[in-house]
Amino acid sequence: MNKLIKVIAVIMACLFMFTACKTTVNNDKKDDKAPVETTDKTEETSTDAAPTDADSEEEAWKKEPAYGKAIKIGYNGGLCTGGPGLASALGMFKEEGIDTEVVNVQSKVDAIGTGKVDLTCDHIATLLVPAVNGVDMEFKAAAQTGCKSLYVLDKGEINSTADLKGKAIGLPDGIGNSDHNIALRFLNHDDIDPKDVKFLPVEGSASILALENGEIQAVVLSDQFAEKFVNEGKIKMIRSLTYDDDFKLEPCCIYAFNKTFAKENPITAKKITKVLFKVSDYIQNNIEEATQTLFDNNWASGDFDQAVRMMKSYNWQVTNEMTSTALRSILDDYKQFGVITSDKSTDELLGEVWHEEDFKHEMK
Repeated sequence: MNKLIKVIAVIMACLFMFTACKTTVNNDKKDDKAPVETTDKTEETSTDAAPTDADSEEEAWKKEPAYGKAIKIGYNGGLCTGGPGLASALGMFKEEGIDTEVVNVQSKVDAIGTGKVDLTCDHIATLLVPAVNGVDMEFKAAAQTGCKSLYVLDKGEINSTADLKGKAIGLPDGIGNSDHNIALRFLNHDDIDPKDVKFLPVEGSASILALENGEIQAVVLSDQFAEKFVNEGKIKMIRSLTYDDDFKLEPCCIYAFNKTFAKENPITAKKITKVLFKVSDYIQNNIEEATQTLFDNNWASGDFDQAVRMMKSYNWQVTNEMTSTALRSILDDYKQFGVITSDKSTDELLGEVWHEEDFKHEMK
């Protein structure tokens, strides 16, 4: 009897152990399933995530008329205006997915205004008046400061703009163009009435001889052209966009877009502007390399070391704030001279031509 009871006890114990083992196995299976389900849900969530702003902009960009087409850059050489060509040569536009074609143009105003090119760079003194007067262009960034000054004979009787009353200022690019506008601002800042001064067109290459012959008593020249004659003791600087306190923070040249192009292709225009800021930073920090690239592409000529000195004399990292301030000042001056309409406020005129993008330079 006792033996039977023991056998039954052993059987019951085995049954209890089997049940316990089975329960444990079932619980493990439930635990195994939980993380698998969680993982599947996580993968579904990440696959269906909302597109980022960058993704949305890229998709919108593909719908613009200019998408996939080469952007035409109007350029005819020169250190100051070489930014877009340099960016093209260095592949910076390619990095943004933009193809470019550098087009040699005679008149940048005509080329940009008629849409023959999409982008160009030139003196504010060249582009601002046509832009205000209805040429189809707008500005989104500045290129650099400085580059032109007012020169007189080194040993002559002229030592300041005040001495130019009743005298003649030579203008290599003619009446009504950039040199004329620059000279007017020099006089205006010194409280000299432009009506008290004569303005004469003069061939740039003959300007020094014209000074020596007394045909003119001052001339607006690029600092690069003038340096040789300054070093020879023939001429001296009496007013400068590059070095004078009231002008040295102003941009000299500015990037102009065809306005219709920029309006129809806002994302393309934004990407181009991003590249322009990037190439300006590159130039500022790699002057010799940038100058060499300009020479390699026949976009600059003359003495390489002199070109490097000129490039170093400019500030290539002009901020939007600096540009806006300069454009206001120039518009005010031009309204006073009567070269642009005074029917609109400076703010209204600025709003028509200045449409900056929100980019900043990487200062070092």
